[in-house]
Amino acid sequence: MRYIFGFWAAPMAIFWGWFYLSANDINFGYTMLSRQMHDFFFQLYGQMLGIDPAIIPGMVAKTCIFDGLLLMALWAFRRRREIAAWVKQHWADPVPFERMRGATEAGPKLPAE
Repeated sequence: MRYIFGFWAAPMAIFWGWFYLSANDINFGYTMLSRQMHDFFFQLYGQMLGIDPAIIPGMVAKTCIFDGLLLMALWAFRRRREIAAWVKQHWADPVPFERMRGATEAGPKLPAE
């Protein structure tokens, strides 16, 4: 499962790192990170898809969120027994009396009181 998360997260980190640096024109002298290249790529993608280039980053963000939720659902499905046991343990066992009494009783008296 960690390889799946890694193969998903690595391209996302590369894309969003490039997007942030190129959108803010932080290029370190590298043409690929320039704002002109950023605008060129999104203009090209917009022409290929036949949509406004300004909505492409939002579409990519929605896709990343959906993919992340899909991976989390897959992970939760694979770990459903452990998750169910954890939920059952925390819902079935009430807080012990000693712990509850310690949390609800009055604290130590301060010298000024």
